[in-house]
Amino acid sequence: MRSLSRWIPIIGGAVAGGIIALVIASTSTSTTTHYVTTTVVQQTKSGEPTSLSSGGGMTINQIYQAASPGVVDILVTSQTTSSNQGFFGGGGGTQQSEGEGAGVVYNTKGDILTDEHVVSGAISVKVNFQNGRSYPATVVGTDPSTDVAVVHVNAPVSELHPIPLANSSDAAVGDPVVAIGSPFSLPETTTAGIVSQTGRSITAPNNYTIPNAIQTDAAINPGNSGGPLLDANGHVLGLNDQIETNNTTATGEGSSSGVGFAIPSNTVAQVANELIAGEKVQHAYVGVELAGNSAGGAQISTVQTGTPASTAGLQSGDVVTAIDGKAITSTDDFIAAIDNYTPGQTIKLTVTRQGQTKQISVKLGTRPAQTPSGG
Repeated sequence: MRSLSRWIPIIGGAVAGGIIALVIASTSTSTTTHYVTTTVVQQTKSGEPTSLSSGGGMTINQIYQAASPGVVDILVTSQTTSSNQGFFGGGGGTQQSEGEGAGVVYNTKGDILTDEHVVSGAISVKVNFQNGRSYPATVVGTDPSTDVAVVHVNAPVSELHPIPLANSSDAAVGDPVVAIGSPFSLPETTTAGIVSQTGRSITAPNNYTIPNAIQTDAAINPGNSGGPLLDANGHVLGLNDQIETNNTTATGEGSSSGVGFAIPSNTVAQVANELIAGEKVQHAYVGVELAGNSAGGAQISTVQTGTPASTAGLQSGDVVTAIDGKAITSTDDFIAAIDNYTPGQTIKLTVTRQGQTKQISVKLGTRPAQTPSGG
């Protein structure tokens, strides 16, 4: 069986060799244009667009008509480092690269949501609206740990059509969804599918884990990044972010295999509000590397020195079974739970160590900018 891989692409940034995670933004090592597959909306025999639900919900066309004025095309020019040793090599000079993604109008002040990797390293950003008008944009702030960014345009209020955010905690397997974006430089491409699963963990650009991602089979491709994954009400359930794929285009880019991931809207809203307020987004930090998911808890494989975990006395081999009395049954549970706390808070871990149960208090630190693994 061919294994699936995820690649982290770059828009004007460097990626360490060995990281394999396809984040769906457009990327290039030089001035490059991207191309896309278009999905045609299925129709009934009567010519009416197929409904997203048997219960008479909005049709795909109705969702597109309602939401598309609030979806923008984002063109980014960034500075990259060239190398004689190829895309992932070191050294060399610098050159400009161009990339493309999508975004969601968040408010009538001109704030637009997108993925951090879409605007990473940007030296200029341009936002194109559905009616063809374009405006230069500035990056308000980014959070690599959640892959969320906010850009701002000075556009007339009449151009700004915010799309409401859904409560991503309400997402359930089988719920219909619609994606709108700019895959392979085709703005306003609309695809449809379902929520394939919830509570997935994906890798952020700085190598931390983003919990509670929404998995979908709606076709998303390079250029869809930052665009909305919409629910049956036309509200933003998440921002499209990554795909798992074993398919590549003629230019070597990953393409949809029906396994895509979106950053949940609840995470997006929390981070975006902090960025717009001018705050630096901070995440709680324990300082452990965790083993792969296993039954019965989250097993610690490594305790990093000089971290809250080492200060508290956590040890390699410990299995965390609860945090503040709430059961932890897997690595994903642990990561998602820690993400709900803030730096400086003290939590109580229930830990199994060599057959004995211990209660260990940990004062959470602030997550460093980068980590090789774990969290």
